Amino acid sequence: MLSTSIRLQLEPGERVTLQPVSWQRFEEVLAELGDRRLARIAYADQTLEIMAPLPEHERSKVLIADLVKVLLRAQKRRWEPLGSTTFKREEMLAGIEPDDCFYIQNYRSINGKDRIDLALDPPPDLAIKTDVTSKTKLSAYQALGVPELWIYAKGKLKINVLEKGEYREVSVSPTFPNVAVSDLIPQFMQRAKMVGVSQALEEFETLIRL
Repeated sequence: MLSTSIRLQLEPGERVTLQPVSWQRFEEVLAELGDRRLARIAYADQTLEIMAPLPEHERSKVLIADLVKVLLRAQKRRWEPLGSTTFKREEMLAGIEPDDCFYIQNYRSINGKDRIDLALDPPPDLAIKTDVTSKTKLSAYQALGVPELWIYAKGKLKINVLEKGEYREVSVSPTFPNVAVSDLIPQFMQRAKMVGVSQALEEFETLIRL
């Protein structure tokens, strides 16, 4: 049995992996950990991972999400951000919490909803992870059918597109086909370290609107 004390023992950057974990136990763990926890979970193939993110990880995910919002506003597109919502589906025996995510093409389908049921609702169009994603995390995103997954790690942005149930790394984002996000996102992540987040966002918006 997993105790809620695991939540207290995890230091930033630490990860706990448990297996085999049944779907029922996975649901129990989610209830035990609660909604206000800082730890992130991933569940697939009866493997449960619980990770406490580093402060640098949290700053990075916020900045990438802000850069995405700048792009969406510049293109005058509608979206719904769902942050680190827990997405799960019992039929697929999978659950995941992205660092951030967006409904863009399918934003109308979740307007006004307090809870997302992936048996009825589509998965987010774009999910973002700001660390090296484990096999369990990738398996969960694939099982839930998230069409586009960005992974930012070690100063690089990898764009993964779901094709026939597997992720394939591509150089062009289907969500932003006319923007070189794989180059621009890392560039402005580094820029923010030099001039601060607000100025970097202003410079990014100016560039995008040219």
